[in-house]
Amino acid sequence: MNSPEKIKQVWLVGIGGIGMSALARYFHRRGMPVAGYDRTPSLVTDALKSEGIEVFFDGDPELIAPIYRTKEDTLVIYTPAVEASQRQLTWFRERHFEVLKRAQVLGLISSDSQSLCIAGTHGKTTISTMVAHLFRQSSIGCTAFLGGISKNYSTNFLWDEASPFVVLEADEFDRSFLWLNPQSALISSTDADHLDIYGDKHKVEAAFSDFAHRVLSGGFLLLKEGVKICEGGRAGVNVFTYSLQSPQSDFYATGIKLHQGVYSFDLRTPHGLIKDLTLGIPGLLNIENAVGAMALALLNGVKTDEIRAALPAFEGIARRFDIHVHTPNLVYIDDYAHHPQEISATLNSVRAMYPDFKVTGIFQPHLYSRTRDFSEDFSSSLSKLDELILMDIYPAREYPIPGVDAQLIGEQIKNIPVSYASRENMIQQLEKPASQQVFITMGAGDIDRLVPLLTKHFDTLVNK
Repeated sequence: MNSPEKIKQVWLVGIGGIGMSALARYFHRRGMPVAGYDRTPSLVTDALKSEGIEVFFDGDPELIAPIYRTKEDTLVIYTPAVEASQRQLTWFRERHFEVLKRAQVLGLISSDSQSLCIAGTHGKTTISTMVAHLFRQSSIGCTAFLGGISKNYSTNFLWDEASPFVVLEADEFDRSFLWLNPQSALISSTDADHLDIYGDKHKVEAAFSDFAHRVLSGGFLLLKEGVKICEGGRAGVNVFTYSLQSPQSDFYATGIKLHQGVYSFDLRTPHGLIKDLTLGIPGLLNIENAVGAMALALLNGVKTDEIRAALPAFEGIARRFDIHVHTPNLVYIDDYAHHPQEISATLNSVRAMYPDFKVTGIFQPHLYSRTRDFSEDFSSSLSKLDELILMDIYPAREYPIPGVDAQLIGEQIKNIPVSYASRENMIQQLEKPASQQVFITMGAGDIDRLVPLLTKHFDTLVNK
């Protein structure tokens, strides 16, 4: 990347992506003109426009304003989720502009900071947002590039010019996290995913090992118990483990109690017991996420009292176990879960919180390749529901694969009722709720556009 003083303006191809929008906010915060393209409007692009960042939904290169057409001082950033043939991307490349991946830019702008990088096929957004919150509420502070919208701060980008720490969500897709140089890293899981990129589980694990070996000497590597990382790497890295409540781990929770949907617990650390902690968001899986986040914060100097005060104030992330309707008889939750392991963990948390409720899930599969590779696993995890409504596959960056559709999942589920619906007819298809019922939407595509409609629908039912 050109030295920062040479960059005068930035164009982002795929600006509405959660990671890309954080970069857009970073450069905008530095006072530069920032604009870009995305395929469709969203809540993220609406927010960017309201902040003064231009967003275009037509990929015609003619829409690139003159200010962004000088290659000497324009930085072009793209996400691998955008097709390589996208017309603006092609235009910039043919004219030899500096065109960099999102992860390359993230690595370069964080190179002079103490990077806290959170990786894993599941949990990284929640953990990284928790870590950022714990640091922000401490005397240390941090800058943060997050993979979700923090409810505490209503953004995915946090700026603190005085702090040496930067919290980064380290994305394994396209091996993007190998551009980062962590001072500390956390790995929450290495389950098979993105097999269109990696081919098999062993190559996924090898990439995470490569990421772990990028931790700088003197830094910390924090692994969820059970995560296997190849031996070796840089000398002088301090390795710790964490888990929900396994005494074999360096950090784990004990004395877990659930009272009126709120969890309290103690935290066992290598230096003793931290008592009387309260988690501000629901879900048993979030205790484990909190253990990892607190461990990373403690290892890097956040004080015990600061953590005890900050944890109950953590409000969570949009679309992560996000409760929109909560009454004694009807609950509506929205969640980003789009991998079988994530779905299982989310539904286990739902069952723990609402053991006597009927649970109806609305799931939108994400990617044809993921549906093909994990159709049996999806069927198994979704069978934890009492009823399932399936939407069509959200293609994202892919073209259809013959024989791969939502029915590939649904036809393998035998123990519960399965039906199919589009976004347009979803409300009409929902049956009258049982006396006690949870509805949960899950998926990483555009299912989030259903959330306000369903929230209004369920609110109406409750208030009849």
